[in-house]
Amino acid sequence: MTDASIQTTKTETGEAGFGDYFALLKPRVMSLVVFTAFVGLLVAPGSVNPIVALASILFIAVGGGASGALNMWWDADIDRKMKRTLTRPIPSGKVEEGEAFAIGMTLSVMSVVMLGLAANLMAAALLAFTIFFYVVIYTMWLKRWTPQNIVIGGAAGAFPPMIGWAVATGGISIESVLMFALTFAWTPPHFWALALFTKGDYANAGVPMLTVTHGRKATRAHILGYTFALAAVAIALGLTSVGGPTYMVIALVLNAMFIKGAWDVFRRTDDDSEADTHKAERGLFKLSLAYLFLHYGALLIEASLKPIGLGGWG
Repeated sequence: MTDASIQTTKTETGEAGFGDYFALLKPRVMSLVVFTAFVGLLVAPGSVNPIVALASILFIAVGGGASGALNMWWDADIDRKMKRTLTRPIPSGKVEEGEAFAIGMTLSVMSVVMLGLAANLMAAALLAFTIFFYVVIYTMWLKRWTPQNIVIGGAAGAFPPMIGWAVATGGISIESVLMFALTFAWTPPHFWALALFTKGDYANAGVPMLTVTHGRKATRAHILGYTFALAAVAIALGLTSVGGPTYMVIALVLNAMFIKGAWDVFRRTDDDSEADTHKAERGLFKLSLAYLFLHYGALLIEASLKPIGLGGWG
């Protein structure tokens, strides 16, 4: 599902509808934020009051949506130049830039304050830093400055499981750091696979994506390298207290598939890619969409099996 798929047109009065404002929050990205934060909270040691847990996840989701709104506000100029972003609320004329900024700032402050009140200051501080990192470090600086934008900027999307863990424990641990590292290492091959068949969009918008600055051949090599690093992180996470046999089996299968997909992409030439309309690249991108959800889902399975003595390494 794309961001554009859930947008609605203006109402008959000429004002934006609920769907337009909801699309401003990047719900597809928000769903990943919510899911990984939820997993981080549930697999953490100890227990959290269900009301506190529900409120915390809600405020983390609001913070993620606030980041999306501020990202769209700042990137409105380049969104107007890219085919896949033309239908977003601002470039389509459904939401004004000033509205997006006001919504993003209001939701940012509200989410951080409310998470601090509902959970603890550590979780609130991590959420505040996540919003700052995504909006200022990635969106305003890295995205338009360096081909490593998605590498460093990927940290913003990797913090939610750490925030969820902090809600439950009030701190940080090797488990939460490795969950962060899993998402962080996944982000470059995921986005570079997409960039391999949307290179023209980034070039037209003046975004220095690796495919634009170094070409597809270099991008394929980078994808393969990061895929091996990703596999190492995924296996390391399985050896911690939140892992176990079920997770490890799923991780081994998924990473073997991902490495093969990256290898197939690495071996291709631009002519090969153009001849079959980027079949392998599109396949790797689709696999990457399932990859992260299945890893975190496996962590949930391990956590659900522990009460009956079957989860974890015993």
